[in-house]
Amino acid sequence: MTRIAAYFIVAFLALASSFASAYDPSPLQDFCVAVNDSESAVFVNGKFCKDPKLVVAEDFFKHVDAGNTSNKLGSKVTQVSVNELFGLNTLGISLARIDFAAKGLNPPHIHPRGTEILIVIEGTLYVGFVTSNQNNGQNRLFTKVLNKGDVFVFPKGLVHFQLNVGYENAVAIAALSSQNAGVITIANAVFGSTPPISDQVLAKAFQVDKNTVDYLQKQFWYDNN
Repeated sequence: MTRIAAYFIVAFLALASSFASAYDPSPLQDFCVAVNDSESAVFVNGKFCKDPKLVVAEDFFKHVDAGNTSNKLGSKVTQVSVNELFGLNTLGISLARIDFAAKGLNPPHIHPRGTEILIVIEGTLYVGFVTSNQNNGQNRLFTKVLNKGDVFVFPKGLVHFQLNVGYENAVAIAALSSQNAGVITIANAVFGSTPPISDQVLAKAFQVDKNTVDYLQKQFWYDNN
């Protein structure tokens, strides 16, 4: 091996090592605006850590009851993220229990910071997700009817939903690949934002008239999370 070749290999390995060690953590909240003044820095990307000497078993424990599904959607999502279970901080996982009344719906939504894997505990669910615009602008829909014990995956950041197609209550457990995956319910975000999105924008985007947009914006967009 020539000296030049040896130098090249060493330089390559050093470069590869720097790429491996230079890692930016995924965002754990909607935004984290940087400040130069440390005294003005209140938030971190995640949570501050408790002194390990003060940690107790209860920091890693939470009981989850069935959710109240007596609402417009007929569903209730009970989240167990780092906001509800502090022991999840830095572990990169969380979960949710989803309760459905008969014909209840967990409406189209996305998790901006996590992939979701769901297992049906009771009942029958019609589930699906829609791909991004990557295939020549075609948004493909993938759907499946799930029964007790069935598992389905919703890729990170893609619009997805679950509908109870049975006549009895249903229950599912969802695991997410983030301690705080976040949720954006499409209808709430588009028609229920504060302040509201311009009806001119929405009318053109959805190819409907302004009266339809005004009607939708006046609805009470229930958040089942």
